[in-house]
Amino acid sequence: DAIPSADQIRITTSLKSQRGSAWTKNKSIFEHWEVEVTFRVTGRGRIGADGLAIWFTEEQGLDGPVFGAADKWNGVGVFFDSFDNDGKKNNPGVIVVGNNGKLLYDHQNDGSTQALASCQRDFRNKPYPVRVKITYYQKTLTVLINNGFTPDKEDYEFCAKVEDMVLPSQGYFGISAATGGLADDHDVLSFLTFQLTEPGKEVPTSDAEIPQKDKEKYQEEFEHFQQELDKKKEEFQKEHPDVQGQPGDDVFETVSDRELRQIFEGQNRIHLEIKQLNRQLDMILDEQRRYVSAVTDEIAKRGAGVPGQQGQVSQREIETVVKTQEEVIRQVNEIRNSMADTLRLISGAQHPGSAAGVYETTQHFNDIKEHLHVVKRDIEHLVQRNMPSSEKSKCPDLPPFPSCLSTMHFFIFVAVQTVLFIGYIMYRSQQEAAAKKFF
Repeated sequence: DAIPSADQIRITTSLKSQRGSAWTKNKSIFEHWEVEVTFRVTGRGRIGADGLAIWFTEEQGLDGPVFGAADKWNGVGVFFDSFDNDGKKNNPGVIVVGNNGKLLYDHQNDGSTQALASCQRDFRNKPYPVRVKITYYQKTLTVLINNGFTPDKEDYEFCAKVEDMVLPSQGYFGISAATGGLADDHDVLSFLTFQLTEPGKEVPTSDAEIPQKDKEKYQEEFEHFQQELDKKKEEFQKEHPDVQGQPGDDVFETVSDRELRQIFEGQNRIHLEIKQLNRQLDMILDEQRRYVSAVTDEIAKRGAGVPGQQGQVSQREIETVVKTQEEVIRQVNEIRNSMADTLRLISGAQHPGSAAGVYETTQHFNDIKEHLHVVKRDIEHLVQRNMPSSEKSKCPDLPPFPSCLSTMHFFIFVAVQTVLFIGYIMYRSQQEAAAKKFF
């Protein structure tokens, strides 16, 4: 089912139960080698199938059940498995499987019982082509992969390594792919093969170019294949005029649906984080109430036992501090109730908000930082103004308790600033979500 073109080969199309492969016609006689493969795996579904394989085998595996190639191969296959057959949620993944020509591939377990090395990489629907570099040098096979997130062609990262691996001295290179109940387009853009030589050894001379007769022969075969392909396309369209749109809609999603799903998942994570912060705020408020209650009880106990004008001044100072703490608690409770209302609005939202606000986050943080500095300064002025002028630089003396309440003020300021910060973020998200509905 492979379809060649001028700039790529589509090993399989995104149709069910397809198999395709491409193999070298001549055996490679390299003792040490390296291949660089560039490919794309794209599909409309959230998950794909079945995958793609890169081969070095003693004989050509032109057709078969292992990602479109023959089973019981003698050599090695590097499999890019898209579908999770064993249900372990470790796909898409890259698996290196060797075979001596006698083993059957364990497809139901995704080759986990036969894998010599593996790594978990998502190679589907990437913005740039995925690149793989496979090196076999001194009985060591190394697999490097470029995930296709950047245009940098040399941005490889380590995937797998197999040591003491003996491969046939001569063999064919190939690439194959297959689809099942689900389907992806498997496109190969390039397949480059290099011969490696040990340092100090003489580099072998390259073979002569392909003879002109062979070039003409290959070109004639290609044109003949293209003509047959065009005829089959016309026949298929005549026989199936309404074949488009038949796959199940529950399997596929549009680009906008995918973006909305990602935004909704991110909003759910924010929702959980805010709920956790709400629980922590409840704990802080409980501790604050207990502390204020303890201070009030101590004032009531010691009020009658401190005679004279000095005792009256200390009493007024303590009452001022207690009133200030109660005012702070009241304001924090109001902010907490506002946060709870915001959480209910987010929980009941049917459409996630716009993702455009991400680009304004830096400016928002700067505005919030300046606003919190103003709030902190105002609270400090309020506390200093409520205290007597002769005692502004000191805290009241309470023998059973710490001699200064500045640490408590600090924690209160931090709590207020945190609540204001979260409230402002939720307010901005709510405004942006409301604005999104008009577009």
